[in-house]
Amino acid sequence: MLAAIPLMIVPLVAYNLVLFGLIGGGVAGLGSTVTSLSMMSGATWTMSVGDLLIVVSLVLLFIEVLKATRTGPWSVIDHMLSMLVFIGFLVEFLLVRDAATQVFFILMVIAFVDVIAGFSVSIRSAGRDVSIGL
Repeated sequence: MLAAIPLMIVPLVAYNLVLFGLIGGGVAGLGSTVTSLSMMSGATWTMSVGDLLIVVSLVLLFIEVLKATRTGPWSVIDHMLSMLVFIGFLVEFLLVRDAATQVFFILMVIAFVDVIAGFSVSIRSAGRDVSIGL
């Protein structure tokens, strides 16, 4: 049952926590620095809260694609819930002023790739499970 919960809901909830100021201090907090490293070239590499959200989302996307290879009764529910999460991203992007950022758009695209990849991988792997008896 818990395997049917789409992991892409984590970045959506995390962004909304940042949006309401519970983490990072509002939308301006997306640009706040999480870490900063001096590189051997002399440049300074920084990672912001928004960058961290995108990286976490990409890792969760990888796990979602792995989950899509399973076939079973919960896989259809997982795909439907992933579609609802993407619709949630899309509605929030279109209707909420503070969600109209590059970070949120990239998160929405990652959720879209999750939906498309999930359906594609499931259809492909389900086609291999079909056996025709003679």
